[in-house]
Amino acid sequence: MNVNGVTGSVAAYSVYSSNAKAEKEIDKKTDTSAEQANDGVIYEPSKDAETTKTAKTYTANTELVNKLKADAEARTSQLKSLVEKLITGQGNAIGQSDDIWSFLRTGNFTVDAETKAQAQADIAEDGYWGVEQTSERILDFAKALSGGDPSKAAELKDAFLKGFEQATKTWGGELPEISQRTYDATVKKFDDWAAGVTE
Repeated sequence: MNVNGVTGSVAAYSVYSSNAKAEKEIDKKTDTSAEQANDGVIYEPSKDAETTKTAKTYTANTELVNKLKADAEARTSQLKSLVEKLITGQGNAIGQSDDIWSFLRTGNFTVDAETKAQAQADIAEDGYWGVEQTSERILDFAKALSGGDPSKAAELKDAFLKGFEQATKTWGGELPEISQRTYDATVKKFDDWAAGVTE
């Protein structure tokens, strides 16, 4: 009887068995290296980083606010000087500042040519006290106070409305037509700012 066939198959089995063990060792090493690769550093942005990226900071522009205040005070002083000149030129004395408004409201006065020309230039469409420049200054002042934050537009618009109401009371009746037009233009500018509309 020949046993070569049996011994040959045993040798083949042992070769197969050792090859299988080697492959398993390689697979283990590959799995371990894959796990190690997956265990690497993973970037996860912090919540603070996300907030910093999306949140815009608004700060008041105090330099512009001070400049606008100084300009308004100088121009108001100039206007008051014109009115006082007009009043004293007609022999009227003004004891209180409220008297100026009641005097002007009556319209019972005459104006010299120079004062009239200056007043007309000031309230013209392109004049300092004209509708466009005045409404633009009011909005610029609001933006400077809020640092340009459109979420503050409604609050600042309310402040403007209260101020207009106080001016109407001080005047003692309905304000002149130019004031009404300035009011409308200013409200529109506030609404556009709140809605994100830019010119």
